[in-house]
Amino acid sequence: MANTIFHAADTRGHADHGWLNAHHSFSFAGYHDPSRVHFGALRVLNDDIVAPGMGFGKHPHDNMEIITIVLDGALEHKDSMGHTQAIHPDEVQVMSAGTGVFHSEYNHNKDKAVNLLQTWLFPNKKNVQPRYDQRVFPAAERVNQWQAIVSPIDNEDPGMKIHQDAWIYRSKIEAGKSLEYNLHSTGNGVYLFVIDGSATTEGQTLNRRDAVGISETGKITIDAAADTELVLFEVPMEW
Repeated sequence: MANTIFHAADTRGHADHGWLNAHHSFSFAGYHDPSRVHFGALRVLNDDIVAPGMGFGKHPHDNMEIITIVLDGALEHKDSMGHTQAIHPDEVQVMSAGTGVFHSEYNHNKDKAVNLLQTWLFPNKKNVQPRYDQRVFPAAERVNQWQAIVSPIDNEDPGMKIHQDAWIYRSKIEAGKSLEYNLHSTGNGVYLFVIDGSATTEGQTLNRRDAVGISETGKITIDAAADTELVLFEVPMEW
């Protein structure tokens, strides 16, 4: 029988700094819950809304795989590797911090907030050469199917590459439809985060911004009660 951990949207850590309205699925910055430090190799899942023209100043990272998914608006990214790019909805950015990188992130627009999901995964290889990738993942290609956006660097699965045996998928499941997911490894778990909509999996109902961690299973089935957008992380529970 699968092991499940339910994280209701309103139980997430919350910090409103005026320019930043942030919700944390796991312990982060001033929010610390010893029962919610990480789910396997998934360390951070922040749901951030950044005010127009505001953002995160230059700051360092190292030995972390960082994935940014923009849901609404546009995020401007600058880093010490020489990249200056805006990230829009349906675009995803991956950055392997490795031996160390500095970057800044700002709302690209002066008149509209930007909503993004930023996730951090522990790497399975430390002190790698920092690297950056950014791609468009069309919304039409994830309707009632899994759209691979991230996969391990050492295999040929689609998606941008990270230094971890982990996969990230997006999907939009139409109301009344079901979607099955088969795990790549029995030692992995899945963390399912609902962006919008309502669905049920493993007997657990998930609404907007709810999440569930599921381990000790080989597959799950998701039944959508309404049109449901979600992101799924398959990660090693130990690494």
